[in-house]
Amino acid sequence: MKIGYRTIKTAIATPIAISIAQLLGVSNVVSAGIVTILCIQPSRKKSVESAWHRFLACILAIVFSIFFFELFGYNPITLGLLLAIFIPTTVLLKIEQGMLTSIVISLNLYGFGSIKIDFLFDQFLLIIIGIGTGLIVNLYMPSLDKKLKEKQKLLEDNFQIILYEIALYIREQHMTWDGKEITVVEKLLEEAEELVERDRENHLLRDDQSYFNYFRMRKKQFELLQQMLPLVTRLPEKDDISERIASFFEKLSEAVHPGNTAILFLDELSDIRAAFKKEDLPATQEEFETRASLYQLLHEIEEYLLLKSKFKKSDIKHGKKEKKTGTV
Repeated sequence: MKIGYRTIKTAIATPIAISIAQLLGVSNVVSAGIVTILCIQPSRKKSVESAWHRFLACILAIVFSIFFFELFGYNPITLGLLLAIFIPTTVLLKIEQGMLTSIVISLNLYGFGSIKIDFLFDQFLLIIIGIGTGLIVNLYMPSLDKKLKEKQKLLEDNFQIILYEIALYIREQHMTWDGKEITVVEKLLEEAEELVERDRENHLLRDDQSYFNYFRMRKKQFELLQQMLPLVTRLPEKDDISERIASFFEKLSEAVHPGNTAILFLDELSDIRAAFKKEDLPATQEEFETRASLYQLLHEIEEYLLLKSKFKKSDIKHGKKEKKTGTV
């Protein structure tokens, strides 16, 4: 059984909050623990937002409680009326995150049966202790870099397989590939997007966009790969252009990497285009459709490479071809 970090933080923060409340002699010390539990959030940004919303909602709950209980009495009907008006008010003010925390305070005031300055001060201390403890403990967030790098590596591995299978199909003109990597990539991209959002929310003082931009670029490349798949099925069997494209895809499959030497592949793609233009004009409808599919495929490949080229500064000086493996 795996215990998550939020569970660990809750287990640490709750007794700390209750202990502080006991040391200060606050009544309803359990409420401090409840408030703390509600304040544990999955990211620093959400933690700060939650703490602020809960504080405002609790202050509002105290004001509402004083007004309703002192005006209409301490009875269940008044409590129900208070909640019926208070809950929509928190939604209207967009502080509904603090709804449950503030209701705990209102229930404490209802249970006490009267409004006294000392008890109000106790409730204010409960709010500060509960929210403050939860916020401080929640400021520690484990780094997501390792998980993001793992997703990045898995994504690139699956891209390599997809590109290689495309090359294999163009050469052999039959498909033995089950396409499971397509589903895997879709899932990896979804998981990566969730991790990236959490990672961004953990950086309060800086806005790190590197992983966000990387996975967005890969998502767009993946969409292009999906568009390429039906196009490769329309390529002619065993001719020079098809073989060059197959070889091109094979080299692409060996060059999927975080770096950027896409310029090498763009140069080679330009050479393939030039050779393509020298081919005889299509004589039949079938040849024309095949030529159109080939042209569209070259366009999709170019878009795929340009995405990487725009994402990161090239590792190769423009126009300077080197005998090294590119990274796309």
